[in-house]
This record gives sequence, structure tokens and C-alpha cells, in this order.
Amino acid sequence: MVFAPTAPAEYNAALNSKLAAGSAGDLITCRPFDASLELYNQGHLADLSALASMANFSSVAKSAWQTDDGAATFCVPMASVIHGFIYNADAFEALGIAVPTTEAEFFAALDKIKADGTYIPMAMGTNDQWEAATMGYNNIGPNYWKGEEGRLALIKGDQKLTDPQWVAPYAALARWKDYLGDGFEAQTYPDSQNLFTLGRAAVYPAGSWEISGFNTQAGFKMGAFPPPVQAAGDTCYISDHTDIAIGMNAKSPNADAAKVFLEWVGSPEFATLYANALPGFFSLNSTPVEMADPLAQEFVSWRGTCQSTIRSTYQILSRGTPNLENETWNASANVIKGTETPEAASARLQEGLALWYDPQK
Repeated sequence: MVFAPTAPAEYNAALNSKLAAGSAGDLITCRPFDASLELYNQGHLADLSALASMANFSSVAKSAWQTDDGAATFCVPMASVIHGFIYNADAFEALGIAVPTTEAEFFAALDKIKADGTYIPMAMGTNDQWEAATMGYNNIGPNYWKGEEGRLALIKGDQKLTDPQWVAPYAALARWKDYLGDGFEAQTYPDSQNLFTLGRAAVYPAGSWEISGFNTQAGFKMGAFPPPVQAAGDTCYISDHTDIAIGMNAKSPNADAAKVFLEWVGSPEFATLYANALPGFFSLNSTPVEMADPLAQEFVSWRGTCQSTIRSTYQILSRGTPNLENETWNASANVIKGTETPEAASARLQEGLALWYDPQK
């Protein structure tokens, strides 16, 4: 077997050209939703619905690699990433801060960190925009729009981005501005990572993919907490985003051997090996995996107490122009900077979606 990786930014183009030339491998790593769906629609990925191991995955786990009607599943789900907040546990202990569970406690903790002055309360910039949406809006948002309930209602056209549950997360994000430190507008994603791992910031709005890097770079004890709920006792929701899968080249000359391998990829044995080799990329297999890494175990434990959902913009809603995912980056960054109000940002996104998406017209 030959493993031939490609740099992330070049992956789609490189894969498409290899498929067109007939030189792609037997097994193909699948990105979630539209990029892979397009490959399936073009006849490049095989339908894997008949694999026995597909029974090991929930409908949410499979949704990123299925046709819109769910009739065909063309990649075996491997992992998701979970959103929340990673914090400097030494800083919290020194300042006597308990891990927040409600929004009020969250802002009270940030106020206490800011008043003390030793740490920047929260490390995130708006320069690159995507973090504001991914670790901001789609991190805290599911607690407002009730995860899958709201996301699916948006797709059906039963809810609009101007509804209170879609505007409210922007209002919460607007409050982050006071806690991000001087010059956050020019701060890049690597800047934020460095601020946190160097011990200069107390809280980091996170994707679980940070765990491996932070483990090697941070010289302090870390913890994590899920997005705070609005009121004690509320159901919590987490962005448990389907991220990576593996499929089979429809023209593979080694289809039988590839299917044997893919059956194994869908097994609990593979799930345990993969999730522990790459902490922060969590198995999508229905069989629970015990994680050796304590920070990874903390993130994945939220699946037991919170409802899982995926990023609101990823399925169906970013197929047109303007692209809702990219517009959400821009809107989230603007709201944090204070250059656009939550209401104006929501209205702009709704207007853009309605331009091309029939259920929202």
C-alpha cells in the first residue's frame, strides 16, 4: 500500500486532477459534504452503503458523506472534531476561578481574569476571519438554535437567520471584544495559538484538533469546558463536526481488497487505534472509545451529556453565491470588531441566502 498525502490547501485540486487522469489511488480521503458529494456525483467515488460496518455509524455521522436523500453513503466515517474552550488550569487555580457552565459564569470568569491583569482573558483574533465563525459563532451557537433542530429547520426554510435564536449568538460574540486583548483585529490564528501556549492568555476558543500541538507546546496544565448554556439546567449542545472519512475510487482495480480494508476502518478496533494515535480527532463509530489523553477524554465526554450537532453552514446551505460559510466568517469577525451589529449581520446573511436558496425565498 502506498500512502501519498497532499498539503491540505492543494488537496481538492490535486485529487480532482488525478481522478480526471485516471491516476488516483484505490482509497481516497474524503472531506465532508459538498466536495465529496460532487466526486460521487461525477462517478469517482463508489457507493459503500452495502458495507456491513456502516451499521456502526449513526445517521448524523454518515450525513457528511451521503446523497441528500440518504440513499447512498460513499465514504466510511473516520473522525469528527469537537468545539469548546481550552483553558489554562494553573491560571484558573491561581485566580480562584471555577470552570464556568453558564453564560453568566463565563463572562464573570473573563471579567475576573481581565481585572487581575496577569493574563489576556481570551486568545482569538479576527484577522483570518474563519476562527470567529468556527470557534466563535458555530461553537456557542448550537446552544441557542438547539443543535440539529435549528440547523435542519434552516435547511427546510422553517427558520430564518434573522430569527432570535440565530441573532443571539452574534450578540454574545459582540461581548467577546472586551476580552481579546490589544490589537486582536490584526491577530492571526498562529498568533492566538502562541499567546495561549506561551501562557499569556487564560482561555482559548478551540477546536479539538489543537490538542496534540498544545500538549507539546504548553508548559502548564490544561483543561476544557463545553460552550456554556444560557441558564443552569438547560440542555447543552456541542459542535461535534464530521470532518474526515475514507472512500473507494469507483474505478479501482483492487475493489475487493479495498472493501476489506474499509470494513476494518468501520470497526471498533480501528476507531480505538485512530482516536488514540491522533487525540482531538474523535471516532464517529457508535462503539465508545476510551481515550488515553485526558484533554481528549474531556472533550469526548461531552457527547454523554450534550446533544451533538454539526456546523450550521456546511450541509446544502453553502452551495450558492454568496457562500453562506464564507459570509459567516466575515459577519462573525465584523460583529466581534463592532463594525457590524448582530442584527445587521444576520439580515445580510439571510438576504444572501434567500438570493439563491429556494426554501429561504
